[in-house]
Amino acid sequence: MIDFEKFELKNGLKVIVHKDTSTPIVAFNMLYNVGARDEDENKTGFAHLFEHLMFGGSINIPNFDEPLQYVGGDNNAFTSNDITNYYITLPKNNIETAFWLESDRMLSLAFTEKSLEVQRQVVIEEFKQTCLNQPYGDVWSLLRPLAYQKHPYKWATIGKEISHIENATLQDVKDFFYTHYLPCNAVLSIAGDVTLDEIKKLAEKWFGDIPSGIKPKRTIDKEPVQNDERRLIIERDVPSNAIFKAYKMCKKNDPDFYATDLLSDILSNGSSSRLYQALVKEKNLFSDIGAYVMGSFDEGLLIVSGHLSENISFEIAENAILEELNKLKNKLISEKELTKVKNKIISSHEFAETSVLNKAMNLAIAELLGDANDVNLENKKYLQVSPDDIYRIANKILTSKNCSTLLYAVKNKN
Repeated sequence: MIDFEKFELKNGLKVIVHKDTSTPIVAFNMLYNVGARDEDENKTGFAHLFEHLMFGGSINIPNFDEPLQYVGGDNNAFTSNDITNYYITLPKNNIETAFWLESDRMLSLAFTEKSLEVQRQVVIEEFKQTCLNQPYGDVWSLLRPLAYQKHPYKWATIGKEISHIENATLQDVKDFFYTHYLPCNAVLSIAGDVTLDEIKKLAEKWFGDIPSGIKPKRTIDKEPVQNDERRLIIERDVPSNAIFKAYKMCKKNDPDFYATDLLSDILSNGSSSRLYQALVKEKNLFSDIGAYVMGSFDEGLLIVSGHLSENISFEIAENAILEELNKLKNKLISEKELTKVKNKIISSHEFAETSVLNKAMNLAIAELLGDANDVNLENKKYLQVSPDDIYRIANKILTSKNCSTLLYAVKNKN
């Protein structure tokens, strides 16, 4: 159970406070309600570019990291298709440094051609390293547009193509910032040995005068129901053949999410899971195989992927996967097997709650999705999933017409 209190400033900034006296470290988490899904299809990669630009300094503080290092703090960030999240951890006595730094770059980020060019080159290099020069690096650039035809999930967070970042102008960047990086479009979550009154005073002092702006209206093309099996075969210079199967599934705050997540764990959580036991250990068809859900804020994907063992054909490997999936569609799993995966997921949640940063982050995400208190209901929702729920979800989503399959083949060098 994570106890918390929350309030909202006049400019719309939501603030969540969780008191944890077990550690002298405080987590300061600023979550912006903007991700790759909010980009123009012809100007992608901007949310990720901003993750980098926000560390380029503000008008008053040219070096974001230096003041934090002086007070024993650390910071980082990540971007997804749904959110952009910045976090700081530092000793509780120095928490005002986090307020000072984060409020200043929200109010007055430094927009210069030099800063843009520096971060542009960083992002371009990252694109090359992760997508172009790494084995299997372009999987998501291929699988996303196969699975999604209208929704902006059809491009990866890093962007559709390098040219979109290469051609980004300073005005493009400013427009994106002043549309999304607003108090009314953010959630600040703080966890540590702090009091509500203390955080209220600091929040008002450092964020209260920042203009609210106009909360952006999200207009996203809804992905139509998939009624056709989609397949793509490509050849690359990689060490082994691989297969990626993407099944459409519900969004993260849908009641069926918990059963779908457990279904993926039944298939692939640990060495005793079904896919590992049958296809790696017993039949030696794959060197590794896994299944997981994306946890997307809009309708997402359940992924089954694996690297084939040597001399195993795609046909044999894929049929073996389908055979295991069909077992979940044809027969109820036992209460014992379901309880085992429930226990694993609940214990991982409880372990995560030993970290003030995890708690701050999870509270902010839950609040963005509707209610911060949902973090305290998750375990109950997992426990309520029945074998009938697993059977129902398996039959609903694990169908050929709901699947997009990428066959990633070793390039023939002859």
